[in-house]
Amino acid sequence: MPKKPKENTIRDLQHRAEEFVEDELSFFESERMPQELREQFMEYVEAYEAAEWTTSFELLVRGGMELPAPEQLDDSQLSAKLWEVIRGMAMLRMFLYCTDHLSDRELYEELWHQVLRDETPDLPTNEDSACHIDLVSSGSEEDIELYLRYYADEETRRDWAKDWPNDVIPAHEAPPYDRDRHLPARDQAEWRNCGKPS
Repeated sequence: MPKKPKENTIRDLQHRAEEFVEDELSFFESERMPQELREQFMEYVEAYEAAEWTTSFELLVRGGMELPAPEQLDDSQLSAKLWEVIRGMAMLRMFLYCTDHLSDRELYEELWHQVLRDETPDLPTNEDSACHIDLVSSGSEEDIELYLRYYADEETRRDWAKDWPNDVIPAHEAPPYDRDRHLPARDQAEWRNCGKPS
């Protein structure tokens, strides 16, 4: 059976995606985008819309990991469990950034109560998949203060003071913990740019 022309395939995928949201979707498509990449993108949109929703907590448990509540673990057990979770998240293609302001217990609590409880579509992963979780990127005043204090370089701090002259820029401090450089990354050679857009 002859293959459907790629243009028709992409149009079919767009129509199916629109059916899922019961509305017309607007897609930006660069003239320079290769046809194969456009098709992959539309297939991803369709898979996203059709996916069951779950949590990373559920996916880790389904994979056989035990996730006891933080208060059930002493400090030694908790540190070991934290790294087990971090490695498990990397297997799910979830990568953490900017964690050096948190103790092991504080980070495990943040993951257990918040990060791992966020709902997400249950999509197949591959080596190109990546969910980047920056723990000082919420935009809250507290996160901005933590970013400027521990993670922003001098150029960023100068630019921030210029752009937001009414903000108090905290003195730079070395983070109290040394974890980030040991965290798994999507590409181990990739520059970790806590808080900065890549």
